[in-house]
Amino acid sequence: MDVGGERGEAILAGKLFIGIDVGTGSARAGVFDDRGELLAVGKHPLDIWSDDFGQVEQSSAQIWQAVCAAVREALTTGQIDARNVAGMGFDATCSLVVIGAQGGLAVSDSTHPERDVIVWVDHRARDQAKRINEGRHDVLRYVGGRISPEMQTPKLLWLKEERPDTYAAATQFFDLTDFLTWKATGALERSSCTVTCKWTYLAHEGRWDEGYFHAIGLGDLAEDGFARIGTRIVEPGTALGTGLSDDAAQALGLCAGTPVAAGLIDAHAGGVGTVSASGGIDDPAQCLGYVFGTSSCTMTSTREPVFVPGVWGPYYSAMIPGMWLNEGGQSAAGAAIAHLVQMHPAAAEADALAKDARVSVPQFLADRALALAGSASDAVRLAQSLHVVPEFLGNRAPLADPDARAVIVGQGMETGLDSLVMLYIAGVCGLGYGLRQIIETQAKYGAPITEISISGGAGSHPLTRQIIADATGVDTVITQCDEPVLLGAAILGALAGGRFGEMTEAMRSMSHVDDRFAPATGAVARIHEARFNAFLTLQGTAKSLRQSMAEASA
Repeated sequence: MDVGGERGEAILAGKLFIGIDVGTGSARAGVFDDRGELLAVGKHPLDIWSDDFGQVEQSSAQIWQAVCAAVREALTTGQIDARNVAGMGFDATCSLVVIGAQGGLAVSDSTHPERDVIVWVDHRARDQAKRINEGRHDVLRYVGGRISPEMQTPKLLWLKEERPDTYAAATQFFDLTDFLTWKATGALERSSCTVTCKWTYLAHEGRWDEGYFHAIGLGDLAEDGFARIGTRIVEPGTALGTGLSDDAAQALGLCAGTPVAAGLIDAHAGGVGTVSASGGIDDPAQCLGYVFGTSSCTMTSTREPVFVPGVWGPYYSAMIPGMWLNEGGQSAAGAAIAHLVQMHPAAAEADALAKDARVSVPQFLADRALALAGSASDAVRLAQSLHVVPEFLGNRAPLADPDARAVIVGQGMETGLDSLVMLYIAGVCGLGYGLRQIIETQAKYGAPITEISISGGAGSHPLTRQIIADATGVDTVITQCDEPVLLGAAILGALAGGRFGEMTEAMRSMSHVDDRFAPATGAVARIHEARFNAFLTLQGTAKSLRQSMAEASA
């Protein structure tokens, strides 16, 4: 292999690290050097099954196969010698994997035993979440006061009540990230990120709360010492076991014994890959990580616990070891914009034109908006009197209202392409105002920030980035790496491999600010202020209407 310069020195010195990201639709692997330069990427699609009743499932076996294919592709593409890989890390969606003595167990349809994963976005456990919340147990203080049906204890309770045979036969319940590190190493340790954020583990006290599990109907998990959900909890980046097992190494194309780190939830990996980057604010407590993809997640770190109603957390050592984390965001962000666009009569025309231009529909619409408006900040004027509260899958934060739904006000009978651009801009603004609502709510309770670091495919266009800055009134920065989630996972690998001693050191060494978007002032700022107030009014009105209809139907 012909290598030269610093890249060649890093490869030959064995200073390469692999980050593996398992999203909802694909598994990806990236190879990085110790300065955070991305050298190669591999990607493999994932199958997904869903219905109209909120059930969404995947196969853990297929996910692992996709991971292996992605890693092998990255190694081949980058001409990487496996002997030069000094560590690897995983991140994944916070999906629930159900494993029995002989492998995965079907989570609903016994005719499809391969479907052993309840995907993060699955809302089948809404009734269970409601009952858990009615109990007002003290652990709920650490999930913003209300547990979400996206979290794991409501899903476990659903399994126990609706699929008791599957529940009883399960030997391990994993968050997807912990399943992947188990597959890679055989280690049963869980990451403090996954179990604290999604399973109610109290990392600041180093314990599960037995009383909570007995109170909600999952006391059997406590009675066996929590062996099925995790008895050994470690911080993200901790080296697991003796590294890659022989079988996993062969499947991945890597060397047995390669250090493997305890992992992160995918959004948290995006936070690690962007927050506290060199060239930005030094203090990670002042920078909010905003992962803007199919869904959106906000990551806010503090040195002391901050309790924010409707915002998940505070979680201890869930992203940066030793710091507390508050997590917000929405279940649908990029997905909300895609759904919004498809509702318009010009959607088919936009889709055809985007294909001709070899870009995505959102990118096509953003490009057209820039051409029409003349500048990114002036694009808000295109929305005119059209307002969108894009809560198609509820409000995750700060209202913690899974029953919330979208509101569109000001839509006329226009059918042309430019009216679709108008709708698109209104939708992106709506996401920005939802982010501002989270930021202001957190600041009110003691977690202010002065900078947003944005990542994710839905936030990759300069127009979107500027609208986020303008809608929130907060400086927004972009880091150099085009794959910050993969970078965050690779940073874990660098920690497990001993390249860095602390997470913050690794973050500043491997992540670097590339661009900055300052919020608009003057007339554009006044427009956003008025639209934000309209957003709050529409959001409140929609909730009042739902309540009145529920009362009328009772």
